[in-house]
Amino acid sequence: QVQLVESGGGLVQAGGSLRLSCAASGRTINSYIMGWFRQAPGKEREFVAAISWSGGMTYYTDSMKGRFTISRDNAKSTVYLQMNSLKPEDTAVYYCAAGVGYNTMSSDSYAYWGQGTQVTVSS
Repeated sequence: QVQLVESGGGLVQAGGSLRLSCAASGRTINSYIMGWFRQAPGKEREFVAAISWSGGMTYYTDSMKGRFTISRDNAKSTVYLQMNSLKPEDTAVYYCAAGVGYNTMSSDSYAYWGQGTQVTVSS
């Protein structure tokens, strides 16, 4: 079992930045793909970013490329999501996930999920 706890969310003005963290406990996450998803009110959960077990490969939704950066520190069992140039449409609950599936953009590939952290971007 892997337990994931997100932190770092909050209220920020448009154009601002936030850094989300996802701390893992239980089994080591070294062999897992780690991903970030988000869900806005009334919308389905959507893929944000993912990173391979070694950190050598990263994946992003097109709308986040250049603004968001995912990274991981396996020694600290922590995954990060640096979010810059935030927009009001980035407002959502952000979830961290760990998985071994082949489709990094599909939530079906992830077996473990955190409780989420709220990000609110004001205009």
